[in-house]
Amino acid sequence: MALFDIFRRRKAETVAPQSEGQATEVTPTNGDNAAEVASAEEALPSQQEEINEGLRKTKEGFFGRLARAVAGRSQVDESFLDELEEVLITSDVGVETTVKIIHNIEARVARDKYMNTAELNDILRDEISQLLQECEQKSENFGLSITEGTPYVVMVVGVNGAGKTTTIGKLAAQLVRAGKKVYIGAADTFRAAAIDQLQVWADRAGATMIRQEMGSDPASVAFDTLKSAVANGADVVLIDTAGRLHNKVGLMNELSKIRNVMGKIIPDAPHEVMLVLDGSTGQNAFEQARQFTAATKVNSLAITKLDGTAKGGVVIGISDQFSIPVHYIGIGEGIDQLKIFDRREYVNALFGDKK
Repeated sequence: MALFDIFRRRKAETVAPQSEGQATEVTPTNGDNAAEVASAEEALPSQQEEINEGLRKTKEGFFGRLARAVAGRSQVDESFLDELEEVLITSDVGVETTVKIIHNIEARVARDKYMNTAELNDILRDEISQLLQECEQKSENFGLSITEGTPYVVMVVGVNGAGKTTTIGKLAAQLVRAGKKVYIGAADTFRAAAIDQLQVWADRAGATMIRQEMGSDPASVAFDTLKSAVANGADVVLIDTAGRLHNKVGLMNELSKIRNVMGKIIPDAPHEVMLVLDGSTGQNAFEQARQFTAATKVNSLAITKLDGTAKGGVVIGISDQFSIPVHYIGIGEGIDQLKIFDRREYVNALFGDKK
């Protein structure tokens, strides 16, 4: 169990809810306990430290290859740029984005006439930072643009196994913790296991889930979810969808039907279509992004499982090539390990704090 989970449990045990009709008793904290709590708080990892650890394998893989390319060289020349190109491609940055980075570095070398390899980290850092879409998300409401009186609707899409259900559960938990009333629609009716798994996450998060039997019409589930959410004053609605890519036409028709039905209950719904991609799949993630962006109007990305892979460069390529901002990244299995994406934190995790 992570230290911050232990600390949270300890706090919950200190202020225990009483049965109905009884006053809540708060246990006084003596000096020793206060010191213990202060020590635990100091030991909690910062957001940047968590991101650093989550992207450790990507950093080690990328800079390991880069160090081998730099070894024995004193300046950036054509031969080195060829090796750098290979490093970026094998880090799953993607061919198109890699060509763009190499082209920009070539232009800088031509302009400055001479550039040594010691400058390369700063140059790469600047280029990658500029390529990443700026999210401009605030931590309030965990990055969602929630307004009073109307549920904010997020339709979540992605292939089976990408971490879609887990992402919905973690997002719901963060929002409930922020004091929001969250409804989840189990519109992936193709698999019974998907509905049951989502129910576990909804219960864990403290969210309300609307479900029907396996094989039901997904649009019907979405309709019922939004209708109930409006009637009960929900703040956020998260709609799960089927993750099969059986064919592009079938996928497009199903997602379009769900969108149209939701718009009848809440105009402009869904307000956000979030594509969940498994970062560990590398180039397959690019293909999934192509399929889903062709099938529906994706306007945000969540990239999962970055802690278990050296392929975190996929964040750079997908953000650049599809011009869709990455809103969240998954850096672990814990319920708190879905993070709002911040390009500064991402770049710092790869290159270290800028001096």
